[in-house]
Formats: sequence, C-alpha cells, structure tokens
Amino acid sequence: MNHKKKPLIGLTSSHNVHTDEVSLTPYCPRAILAAGGIPVILPLEASEEDLKRLVTELDGFLFTGGPDPHPFLFGEETHAGCGDASVKRDRMELTLLKLVMEQQKPIMGICRGIQIINVGLGGTIYQDIPSQTERAFPIAHRQPFPHRVPSHTVQITPGSLLERICRGESETPDGGDAPGSGRTSPLILRVNSTHHQAVRDAAPGLSVCAYAPDGIIEGAVMEGYPYLVAVQWHPEYLWEDDPAAAGLFRAFVAASGGDLP
Repeated sequence: MNHKKKPLIGLTSSHNVHTDEVSLTPYCPRAILAAGGIPVILPLEASEEDLKRLVTELDGFLFTGGPDPHPFLFGEETHAGCGDASVKRDRMELTLLKLVMEQQKPIMGICRGIQIINVGLGGTIYQDIPSQTERAFPIAHRQPFPHRVPSHTVQITPGSLLERICRGESETPDGGDAPGSGRTSPLILRVNSTHHQAVRDAAPGLSVCAYAPDGIIEGAVMEGYPYLVAVQWHPEYLWEDDPAAAGLFRAFVAASGGDLP
C-alpha cells in the first residue's frame, strides 16, 4: 500500500533579545501535528546556505507570532509606541522568506508572521495601532481575555482563498447566512487578538481579504503564488474548538503536501 508521507513544516521561533533565548510555545506545533504535518523548529542563527538547504528539504513554512519587526526595515524612524525587536530574527525570517518564495514553497503567517511577510515584500505596518489610528470604537487588539477566548470579529472578503478555506466551517455571530445556504453575505469569524501592530500598506502582490470592524487589516493572500495565506489573529489557540481555525492549518499542511487549493 502506498502511504503518502506527512509534510515537513518549518516553523520560526521567537527570540528574547535580553536573554538571547530562543523559544516557541507548543500551540503551533500541536496545530500542525493535528493537521497531519510534522513540525520542524528552524534555527535562528542558520547561515543563508543552511537555510537554503532547509528550504529544499522541508515542504512548507510557518512564520509565527512574536515581537515587533524593526522599523528601519520599512523605512521609518522608531515610533514611541514601538515594542521590542530582534534584529537576528528579522534577518533570518527575511532571508528565509526570500528563499522559500524562490522555491515556491507554501507559506503561512500568523500575527508577526503577516507583518514580516508584508514588510519583506515591500509593504509597511503600523508601529502602534492605538497611537497611529483614529477609531470611534477602539477595539481591544490586545485583548484582556485568555488567548483561547475570541475578542472581536473579522470579516472575510467573499470569493477570496481565505473564504474558501473557512467558508462553512465557522459560526456567523452577526446573524448572517448559515454555511451552505448558497447566499453570498460576507463570512464573519470570531477571533482572538494579541497585537499592537498591523499591516498598514499592503505589499505589491498581496491581496487583503480580512478586516476587523475598525478597519485594521486581519488577513492577506498572494494571488498567483502556489500558496500564501497570512492572518493577524492566532488560530493556533482556537483550532480545537473552532473548525475555521483548524481549517487554516489543514489547508496549509495539505498545500505543503502538494494538494493545492
């Protein structure tokens, strides 16, 4: 019997610039395992040559959450509201992104992931949402609840790849059309939120396809690329209870195994 090999998924890790420790919470690896992949934690200080070999050997790449990208990467001075940054991690992830895209391997981004992908492709980010945006109702993008508890909604653009992944697998808390109804009302997801930065100007080639009610960009895909899906929220904390979050990991792992949507 021919058994298809599980895809090998490379995950970036976080870097504490004060202790020089590298770490990764277990939630992303667990989500990858549950979706049928094998998580592989990527080394922070690998050379470009080593990263090139890893990109060749592995099947998909998840850019995980973490601290702020350095403002110099997108041509700005450091805003007073900007948080900690790791130059080592920025350098590694931007090199990795270039190599992965050269080999056309599937990409997923979460939180910082969508931001560093956007910066790497020529876009900009808000360094601090509360002080750089005017919002009639300031949504708690740094939510007061535990990560597993949703705090705000996100509207997904009809017809987008992100909608195709999530459609029919999420509640519609605004009373919209039920999955499978055949109607075309936007898909509304309940998501968690643990960030103070976000995509500001989308990079060329990225298609924004999800927004929070206050207009903050929450998701993007790259049309014409084999598979690139990035979201601002943290589905790794939600997938056990939210089929739409689980679907994000299943679609990514499936694409990494050659089953492109």
